[in-house]
Amino acid sequence: MTRPIVGIISNFTLLNDEYPVHTGGVMNMDAIAQVSGCMPLLIPADPAHVSVPELMAQCDGFLLTGGRPNVHPEEYGEEPTEAHGDFDRARDAIALPLVRACVEAGQPFLGICRGFQEVNVAMGGSLYPEIRDLPGRMNHRMPPDGTLEEKFEIRHKVSLSKDGVFHRIFEAEEVMTNTLHGQGIKDAGPRIVIDGVADDGTPEAIYVKDAPGFSASVQWHPEWNAQDDPVSRPLFTAFGEAVKAFAQARKTRHLQNA
Repeated sequence: MTRPIVGIISNFTLLNDEYPVHTGGVMNMDAIAQVSGCMPLLIPADPAHVSVPELMAQCDGFLLTGGRPNVHPEEYGEEPTEAHGDFDRARDAIALPLVRACVEAGQPFLGICRGFQEVNVAMGGSLYPEIRDLPGRMNHRMPPDGTLEEKFEIRHKVSLSKDGVFHRIFEAEEVMTNTLHGQGIKDAGPRIVIDGVADDGTPEAIYVKDAPGFSASVQWHPEWNAQDDPVSRPLFTAFGEAVKAFAQARKTRHLQNA
């Protein structure tokens, strides 16, 4: 049986510092294929190559991945500074309207790290350029040195709202996660519900209020060890179930209208 398709938003980079490519992490693809039970499809995040309506017609759900470039602050009404880092305006031009369109259509998506921030900005929120510079906040950035295991190791607790979306997914009010981000939510968008926070108050888990489809997003990186991690596995499983339900409902509608 054909698996539902999850479009994975890519990142633009230069291979060997000169050859332009769109890339996607194998960990993301493993999580979608092996835990969500869907077929991963890497999407070039550039409106020169794809459009939001085309993507929504071809894919059943979307994974908004992490990435080194940040959402451009002009997208939330602020001027760029050195602290905002690098940008990818082509990805902004695809991911932000894609989020809004998916919310409207009830099409499932899961945001991770930059993807989490994209969801907030797409829904009218803003971002801090550097969390560690804020009073009372910890350094959430990835350790600059060490192995992948050391960079993705569990580093802090996330407290979840009782009986909230994430409480139901994880069947717990507290989970332990990794942390590899510099930016974070400043002002939540009007429909963004902050459903989980780190000990220092940094928002870590959100969803879109009254969205008809799966709209959960996390600031950490659940794609690491997704098959075996007790937090990552239920998240990708829940996402996969939502994508399969959406795909089946769309197929049923198509057959009824045939």
